[in-house]
Amino acid sequence: MRKARGSERRISWSRALFALPAMALAAASTAPAVGATNAGDDWTQFRGANQNFTTTERGWSVSGQSEPVWKRTVGLGYSSMSVANGRLYTMGYDVEAKLDGIYCLDALTGAIIWEHHYPADIWARSHRGGTLVTPGVDGKDLYCSNREGRFFRFDAATGAIHWEKDLKTEYDLTYPTWGLAASPFILDDMIVMNVGKVIAFQKGSGKEIWVTQKNYGDAYCTPVEFMLKGQSCLAVFNQTGLVILDRKTGVEVVVQEWSNRVNVNAAAPLILGERVFISSGYNRGCALVDLSGDSSSVVWENKEMRNHMAPSLLHDQHLYGFDEGVYKCLDLEGNVKWQQRGLGKGAHIMADGKVILLTDKGDLVFVEPDPVEYREIARTKVLDGGVYWTNPILANGYIYCRNSNGDIVCLDHRSRQ
Repeated sequence: MRKARGSERRISWSRALFALPAMALAAASTAPAVGATNAGDDWTQFRGANQNFTTTERGWSVSGQSEPVWKRTVGLGYSSMSVANGRLYTMGYDVEAKLDGIYCLDALTGAIIWEHHYPADIWARSHRGGTLVTPGVDGKDLYCSNREGRFFRFDAATGAIHWEKDLKTEYDLTYPTWGLAASPFILDDMIVMNVGKVIAFQKGSGKEIWVTQKNYGDAYCTPVEFMLKGQSCLAVFNQTGLVILDRKTGVEVVVQEWSNRVNVNAAAPLILGERVFISSGYNRGCALVDLSGDSSSVVWENKEMRNHMAPSLLHDQHLYGFDEGVYKCLDLEGNVKWQQRGLGKGAHIMADGKVILLTDKGDLVFVEPDPVEYREIARTKVLDGGVYWTNPILANGYIYCRNSNGDIVCLDHRSRQ
């Protein structure tokens, strides 16, 4: 186990480690290398390559192996995971040491390749606190930030720090109630950070490209890139509401105000051509916003889908998502097609026309999206304890799940055909 240059302290792993299954020790020799087949796909940043929690990966199976490939605990928090070039990157908080940690693990064995730690507050406000942000990988580089505005560019292979920024101090930011939660968004030659102000940086140097004139308020949501009337834009969902920015300059294009009682707009906007679906929890509800005119307009609005954190998924002109603690299907006119209780307020992704869902009890559930009825294909218990706001990911036939305690499990779902 190597310690990255610049680390301020190494965590004691004796209290943070699951027992690794014996099969994990042989995984590197018995399993094909991650990304070795055309069917597989890396998951390189928050929301995946398609920016909407979907992957085009095929060649995986709903029926996974009976035993996990490996398990490990990385510390308290809700950070998701990124997988690239056979490595998994995530974050966790050490409560005893009061340190945030960034971890690079072998994706097939869970072995620690490098780690970096630095002091941070726990931010336990109405929940246990811990990390919120997901690291993003771009070739040889890893980009990572935290709820206090510390922003890093690492060497993805070694953990060496190329540069570090204190965004709160540099841009005179005000913290949201639960800290800065938007992940670094890797977009071609730049990294976009939503910290109330939206800032674009050059990937290599970290030099500022542009910064918005306005601060759009409490920032929990990672921006989404899309084309609007032939113009490359960013959709940003903050306290103000849905803000559309010109991608090249950061200039504001249009704003659709959308507020709630606690200033939390956390679920990513879902792009539907020149229309955008937005949804918020705390009994706020959802809306379909039309951007085709000179100004924005609301096509419809209701309270049938209140996405607290996990955004809804789109499949065959229907929306699938968590209406607080009830899983629902809506059509694009806002009508409820069905609802299913018992899954709680969990997280999900879409892969090859199937929903991969982690319930609030730690069950991994596979659902066939069908507007007529809820169709559960399979279910298995994969984790215990904690809460389950972190989306699972699928990468190269392996499914990775995590709870708020920082317990990560790797499951083999490669096709056996």
